[in-house]
Amino acid sequence: MDDRNLQQDFEDQFNDVVSRLQSKQMFQSDWDIASFAVFFIFIGVVLTLVILVLIRCCCCCCCDDEKVNTHN
Repeated sequence: MDDRNLQQDFEDQFNDVVSRLQSKQMFQSDWDIASFAVFFIFIGVVLTLVILVLIRCCCCCCCDDEKVNTHN
């Protein structure tokens, strides 16, 4: 019984997405626009943090190599 409800919910959501794509109107309410903006802001923040971590790791490796070489 639970599987049937889950399958029906999935089909309903899939049909909703397909109908929005066909009508070329993805954002039908202000909530759609707000959730889309929040999602992309979240992705942007995560990517920014990943880039900062990569920069930190690369700079630390370079700086550590220079410090080791200067002390010898």
